[in-house]
Amino acid sequence: MLSRKSLSLNFLKPVIEFEYQLAQLERIYKFSDKDYLSIEIDSLKLNLLNLKKDIFKSLTPLQRLHLVRQSDRPTTLDYVSHIMDDWVELHGDRGGNDDSAIVGGIGSINSQTVIFIGHQRGKDTKDNVIRNFGMASPGGYRKALRLMQHANRFKFPILTFIDTPGAWAGIEAEKLGQGEAIALNLREMFSFDVPIICTIIGEGGSGGALGIGIGDKILMFEYAVYTVATPEACAAILWKDSTKSLSAAEALKITSSDLKVLGIIDDIIEEPIGGSQSNHQKASDVLKSKISLYLDELLLLSDENRKNLRYEKFRKIGEFYENY
Repeated sequence: MLSRKSLSLNFLKPVIEFEYQLAQLERIYKFSDKDYLSIEIDSLKLNLLNLKKDIFKSLTPLQRLHLVRQSDRPTTLDYVSHIMDDWVELHGDRGGNDDSAIVGGIGSINSQTVIFIGHQRGKDTKDNVIRNFGMASPGGYRKALRLMQHANRFKFPILTFIDTPGAWAGIEAEKLGQGEAIALNLREMFSFDVPIICTIIGEGGSGGALGIGIGDKILMFEYAVYTVATPEACAAILWKDSTKSLSAAEALKITSSDLKVLGIIDDIIEEPIGGSQSNHQKASDVLKSKISLYLDELLLLSDENRKNLRYEKFRKIGEFYENY
């Protein structure tokens, strides 16, 4: 059942109303001996399932963005706790900062030791303030780099989980070297010998996403979005009108299907009907199977071959041919 937290999403209102009416009918049936109600309830459940399928099959890019911004969407730590056999979070950038917007640590998946790093959003307003809404500071990217260097030193594969509207854009962040911190991560991730698998679990925005987004394989959840700028920012820049964010979202090609066609991502992770927030365990199980599959594949390659393929993968992005 969809959470009441989704009530603000207009496209989900028919589903929420249907679920409410169905719950009322089931409550009546519980205290009734009318067998025909059981048949009616089963029929309505089937109709509800078909309604959900129709709605989620036809989501616009902007609706997908609003969906993945919901507070009940699984976060990096939610996925880590489901897919890892054992794990422990590690803190700090060894420079006096421990940014809560990026989490990371060491764990094992199918007995393979890995380093995990990801953006971490909050579950409520207070938590979001602490996590800065998943917008990392320079210290967060330096913490990520420290953990990735640790992984490279000890030959541990790296798993990253992307879910941010963008890096923190405050004046203080610029003073502390935000651009330099992200650029350094980009350079270093291309040089690492170990396998790197990046997964866009929610919103992948701008350089904030790229700061932990260079990998051998880029996976993306079905309803997630990945974009150079938010549709609202794009509309404000191009048309000086944020109400045109729907047009901007369409033009930006931010959906998993668009990005797969463009060759920017490698695979789409199917989500439960209603999105990953409707069934955390099911979404985590599918993610774990995909990561395990690609990890086994990447570990068969030599370090040099893997780095060359990583480099070629990103060099091909945006490549096109003109006919004269």
